[in-house]
Amino acid sequence: MASGQGAMAPHHYPKGDFFLCDFFDAVPKSDLASMEHPLFSLATRPDRRILTYTHNDVEITVTPSVRGLATIHDKDILIFCISQLMAAVNAGKATSRRLVLKAHDLMVATNRETSGDAYRRLKDAFERLAGTRITTNIATGPKEDPIEVTTGFGLIESWEIVRKTRGGRMVSVAVTLSDWLYRAVLSKSVLTLSREYFSLRKPLERRLYELARKHCGRQRSWQVSVETLLKKSGSNSPRRVFRKMIRDIIAADHLPDYQLVEEPGDIIRVTAREVLEPVGLPNPSPEALDAARALLPGMDVYALVAEWQSYWQRKGKQRLRSADAAFLGFVKARSEKS
Repeated sequence: MASGQGAMAPHHYPKGDFFLCDFFDAVPKSDLASMEHPLFSLATRPDRRILTYTHNDVEITVTPSVRGLATIHDKDILIFCISQLMAAVNAGKATSRRLVLKAHDLMVATNRETSGDAYRRLKDAFERLAGTRITTNIATGPKEDPIEVTTGFGLIESWEIVRKTRGGRMVSVAVTLSDWLYRAVLSKSVLTLSREYFSLRKPLERRLYELARKHCGRQRSWQVSVETLLKKSGSNSPRRVFRKMIRDIIAADHLPDYQLVEEPGDIIRVTAREVLEPVGLPNPSPEALDAARALLPGMDVYALVAEWQSYWQRKGKQRLRSADAAFLGFVKARSEKS
């Protein structure tokens, strides 16, 4: 590595051994398993508890490193990596568990500051992700050939600073994802997230959005007891405190895509808002979404909407006579290519 310049040494990464993150408009995506089950701490201070979670047939134990458990804000790194990999898969490009990414791109894409202190916090996040160990029986990979993981693994296997400035600030970072997470991406066990997710500051708001997105994916609403929501959220707060936090979030009404309402019987109802994308973008009707599901069975229809909207923006935001017709034309073209 040249002194001062920090150029990447090509021999560090044999051809085909790494994937370069370069999809600047990649749609944010997260894996289904971590959206469904609490793998990340909601604490804002170092959390060194050993977390255990059992729900139906799923068992999870999350063990921290000396730096504490990986937090839900640390998860931004995984969301960025998953988004890049899925963009490559959809484009027919080769991928790898080892990714090389620009730290600045990561922070801009996840709505983080780019100050010197922000780079230090990013380094701490990498260390917590690599140090947090998970033991679970959640299966990832193709449904016809799932792998039941019963041994411990880290959310990322390793990371290293590949390039840094003369002043020591990281520029490029190499990340090796766990095989468990990489299999989830290759099997497309992921869901699209609103870009507004990264604007949510409270850890519990982010966790509630994940649960809402996972459970309201193909239905208009989802109801859950406060007790079950507390368990699935991973919050360490007593129930009465948790209930107060939920009421505050309901009053603020900040969640993108979804609205929370408290109902009798200690029940929280989550309802999808009418518009699932930021205002200003064309949105297909529910009927068009159903037609898209029929054209491309098994695809995440909201990911298709996001791809179409990105395509529409790149083409100059042309005026549309019918958003439904334009969207379905885009989906039909995708279907024919498939």
